[in-house]
This record gives sequence, structure tokens and C-alpha cells, in this order.
Amino acid sequence: MGNYKDLNDQEAIKKLKQLAEDIKICHFCTELTQLPINSRPMSVLEVDDSGNLWFMSSSESNKNFEILEDDRVQLFFAKSSDNEYLSVFGTATIYRDRAHIDEVWTPIAKAWFEEGKDDPKVTVIKVAPSDAYYWDTKDGKLIALLKWATAAAGLKDANSDDGGIEGKINI
Repeated sequence: MGNYKDLNDQEAIKKLKQLAEDIKICHFCTELTQLPINSRPMSVLEVDDSGNLWFMSSSESNKNFEILEDDRVQLFFAKSSDNEYLSVFGTATIYRDRAHIDEVWTPIAKAWFEEGKDDPKVTVIKVAPSDAYYWDTKDGKLIALLKWATAAAGLKDANSDDGGIEGKINI
């Protein structure tokens, strides 16, 4: 049985930032009221001090058009090798702010934007979380693995502490 710990304010932002920046790639889901929902892998470029997640996108992408129709998005992060998971629901806003594009630009982005960071199609998307939930290991990967192995071998009660921790992230 895992442990539960809801996080608030700065502790919540710190956990959100730690998981999102460590996992880096998420499934960015739009059109949440239609089935199947649209999902695509996206790399988070930054988690700011307020807990907003920033992405780069083309103004001509389906994702941008979908956000303009319905700004509610869901992000799913998973790094099974470290038992780190994060789900974020929030509101997406599209910006063409030159200063922010300059700040988050990486040379690899040129693969999507022929004219580089000055390409008129470059936009950044800010996702402001309204609801988030995390699953993590509280003692680190090795301790969690030892706890699971001990339980699997019948050396401890399977309902005892499994080394996991989960909870809401309240920003």
C-alpha cells in the first residue's frame, strides 16, 4: 500500500517542476470532450516559478487549432524506469512572445522551423495547471525495488509500505 501526500504551494511547484523536467516528454492531449482524444508527444521546455509548463509549437499545427477551439488540455508524463508519473490538467494559452521564444529556443527546434527562431510560425504554449496528481518513489528507486522484491518473496506483508508515494499537486 502506498503513501499519500498532497502537496501545496511552493512544495507542489517544486514537485511538478522536478517530475516534468526529469521526465521531459509528455503526451499532450487536446479535444478532451471527443473520443478518442487527440494526443501527441511533446517536450516540456520550462516549468516556471508559478508552475506553468511551456512548450514550443507551430501556429499551423492541429494542436494549436484545437487549443483555439477548446483551451483545456491534459498532460501525461511517465518514466517507468524510475517509477515517476505525473498527470496535469490545465488551460493552454498560445503566445508569439519573441522574448520567451528566444529564452526557450534550442537548436534542435530548427528541425521543425526552417527559418529558425525567427520563423513566423513559432509559438509557445503555456499550460497553467488547475489539477495535477503525481506518483513517485519516496525513498528512491533502489529502496522501492528492494521493498517490492521483499514483498514478492513473501518476506513481508504485501500490504505494507511499498516505497511509493502519490498525491494531489495543489498550486
